[in-house]
Amino acid sequence: MSVAAVGASPSAARLRSVRIAHTIAWAFFAGCILGIPIAASRDSFRLAALLAAFVSIELAILAANRCRCPLTAVAARYTEDRRPNFDIYLPEWLARYNKEIFGTLLVAGLAYAVLRWKASTP
Repeated sequence: MSVAAVGASPSAARLRSVRIAHTIAWAFFAGCILGIPIAASRDSFRLAALLAAFVSIELAILAANRCRCPLTAVAARYTEDRRPNFDIYLPEWLARYNKEIFGTLLVAGLAYAVLRWKASTP
């Protein structure tokens, strides 16, 4: 066991675990959002739809939690820090503007996928 792990408080270890889980979940959904237009550009419309379905599940979870990830509330139990990235391993600017950036990319990617699909169907 490392020296840092021995001296870490249980709260710090729990926060680290939540941040890791949150970062993995974020990477999955960010990948789905970025993958939608890529799949559409390759005429893989079923894959684009599957990726959109995954993102829809995340959007439903966020909507049910007042536009906040439930992991944010879990992380808040273990720290007083409330910077935009206290609960995730992202740069502060990206955590702050995450919804705006990825919301725009999602809408643009979905629009592109729909337009490409319509253009490919007789």
